[in-house]
Amino acid sequence: MPLGAHMSIAGGVDLAILRGQEAGCRAIQIFTKSSSQWRARDIPDEEIDRYRGNLAASGIRTVVAHASYLINLGSPDAALWERSIQALKIELQRCDRLGIPSLVLHPGAHMGRGEEAGLERVAAALEEVLTGRPRRGAAICLETTAGQGTCLGHRFEHFRTLLKKRRLAARLGFCLDTCHLFAAGYELRDRTGYREVMARFDDLVGLDRVRVIHLNDAKKDLGSRVDRHEHIGKGFLGLEPFRWILRDRRFAGLPMVLETPKAMNGLPADPLNLSLLRGLRGSGKKR
Repeated sequence: MPLGAHMSIAGGVDLAILRGQEAGCRAIQIFTKSSSQWRARDIPDEEIDRYRGNLAASGIRTVVAHASYLINLGSPDAALWERSIQALKIELQRCDRLGIPSLVLHPGAHMGRGEEAGLERVAAALEEVLTGRPRRGAAICLETTAGQGTCLGHRFEHFRTLLKKRRLAARLGFCLDTCHLFAAGYELRDRTGYREVMARFDDLVGLDRVRVIHLNDAKKDLGSRVDRHEHIGKGFLGLEPFRWILRDRRFAGLPMVLETPKAMNGLPADPLNLSLLRGLRGSGKKR
């Protein structure tokens, strides 16, 4: 399991590789553009060449991308919905240029129209985006969410609804986020709870569809519906859920990345969190 963290692309996507290498990552996650702006600057060919060269020399095995937070495929507003579709198409094209296999995406928010209506909008948007997409191009990986506000994706049933659309079933991947699962009300802190949650996801969605895992502890308790990440073992989840995930054979080979705060007691936090995770992976019995 290649472990790593989300890395900044400040100064260019090629520099994210160097930052990940310095932190000891074997996998990294990046934005391919500013996450808080609609505008996306073109990536110069020479920057892509540097990115590929840095990646080849780094020992980093996997890069995944995260889509902009502005994208809302569940929006009832026609202009925002269409803008989100076009923005997602552009992000996928940027992933294709960089050779990034997976783009993590929050499913969207229904903005008060209700979950059923919101999921219909998400499904229609995804079908439009995926129509004509090359099969070997970057895949969309819908992320489990904490369920803040009207956000969709905090219940596995939401994903099951989307997978009932024949055109989507063969094209969607998924990203499990430990903090989001816990905040949404899925108990991971005891072995029985962990097994039940994973069995439920497998039954409704399919663990074989998981392509990325976000390893984040939670600042708020079970079912808070609050998306606040904490350092590994410093939040309400504790250490055991991470040990079980890291040693779960069903997730062998998947990239697992941190989205935790970047500093801990005045020190760079990613190397500290990664060291802790590697220790957990090496202890105890495998599932």
